Amino acid sequence: MQLKEQCEILLSVCAECKQRHTDMREQDREPDFFEEVKPYADKYHALLDDWAEQSYEWIRTKKPKYTHPAQIENLKDAMKQFIVQSFYKKTGLKRFILSIQSAEYTLKTFLDALEKEGIEHDKK
Repeated sequence: MQLKEQCEILLSVCAECKQRHTDMREQDREPDFFEEVKPYADKYHALLDDWAEQSYEWIRTKKPKYTHPAQIENLKDAMKQFIVQSFYKKTGLKRFILSIQSAEYTLKTFLDALEKEGIEHDKK
C-alpha cells in the first residue's frame, strides 16, 4: 500500500474515532473490549506501524521541508491512544478532540509533502 493511500485511510480513521466517541456517549454504553476494541485497534495499530516505517524511510530519502521523524512518532503514539479511547464515553472530550485535530493536521501536511514531491518528481 502506498504512503498516500495509507495517509488517506488514517485520516478517515480520525473521523471514525470522533464519530464513535460521540456515538458511545449518546448510547451511554461500555464496549466489549475483546469483541469491539481490540480487533479494531489491532488492525489500525498495525497500519500505523507500517505507515510510520515507510514514512521514516521517505523522509530520510526525500528530506521534505516541513515533515520530520518526530512528527511521525508523535502522530503514531497519539493515534494509538485515541483509537482505543474513542470507544469509551468517559474519555475527556477536549484533549481527545485536540489529539485528533493534531493528527489530522500532521497527516494533511504529510500528504501535501507527498504531493509536492510527486509534482517536482514529474517535472524532472
